[in-house]
Amino acid sequence: MSEVKTKQSVIKDFAKSANDTGSAEVQIALLTDRINHLTDHLKDHPQDHHGRRGLLLLVGRRRRLLDYLANKDIEGYRALIARLGIRR
Repeated sequence: MSEVKTKQSVIKDFAKSANDTGSAEVQIALLTDRINHLTDHLKDHPQDHHGRRGLLLLVGRRRRLLDYLANKDIEGYRALIARLGIRR
């Protein structure tokens, strides 16, 4: 149940309006949360190769969304990566 709360709290923190659940900013924030969780998991389980593949797929999806946001709204992109602490 705690995972649902964190997902909804991430959506609430990054949403542009009350019903915003699918904007690029929200999707990037949710992917970042899952990437951080999987990264911690892989530190404890280094031979989980299926999990590592899933992590790489998530990173690629986040990268494409970040590229889209950078082309659409560069200031919003810069604010988002600063807020999430993503290196670029």
